Amino acid sequence: MPTRRHAIADDLRHQISSGHFKPGERLPSETQLATHYTVSTSTLRSALTLLQSEGLVEKIHGNGNFVRRPLRKITYTGGVGTPTVWTAFSAPLCMTARTTNIEAPSHLTTLLGLPPRTPLTEILFTTHEGKAPHSLAYTYVPHDLAPAAPVLPEQIGVGLADRRPPPSEVRERVSARLPTQEEATVLRISSSLAVLSLIRVATDATGRVVDAALFVLPGDRADALFITRVTEERSPKA
Repeated sequence: MPTRRHAIADDLRHQISSGHFKPGERLPSETQLATHYTVSTSTLRSALTLLQSEGLVEKIHGNGNFVRRPLRKITYTGGVGTPTVWTAFSAPLCMTARTTNIEAPSHLTTLLGLPPRTPLTEILFTTHEGKAPHSLAYTYVPHDLAPAAPVLPEQIGVGLADRRPPPSEVRERVSARLPTQEEATVLRISSSLAVLSLIRVATDATGRVVDAALFVLPGDRADALFITRVTEERSPKA
């Protein structure tokens, strides 16, 4: 027998799928919904949490719960050449970039093989679809290889290419995990929605790390595609 929260979630889910509540529309307040279903506010919130984890409802703090608009699915393409942060995605999205000079914290010194407190430039790319945040990408570059002055997001790739040697090796590691509280807040997703975490480290011919990127892609709007082209070796004719 379904619990009360599951019954409420089922009813709201049906109203969303039938078009009674339309994408982008604000749902009645939690108090109004709790009164309508004759349940406590905590039970009602538990039902809404189910819908948030499914990507049907988005809670915007201070504004209420909204029927979520279908977000564009993007594909991260790896394994071919050396894709970069600004060209790796198949779908065009609005992008902002924030550049900050930092000293490498412990988790980055391990990742990049650097001494503690090494000067780095952190570039945070935030993609948006309309007003909705879509995904995050952090890029870390040795300070001496970073663009000398702030540039537009679409120009960062050129700025980095001008100052760094070409990568000779790129390693990518993909894992699924739950978002941190900060990531969930910035991306406006449920803390129970898994994200695709992709770490990409590029090194030059000497083995020096020339850039590292951490992508945080909510699981309901991202795929990762890796392509390997195999060349057949032909035996010499007898």
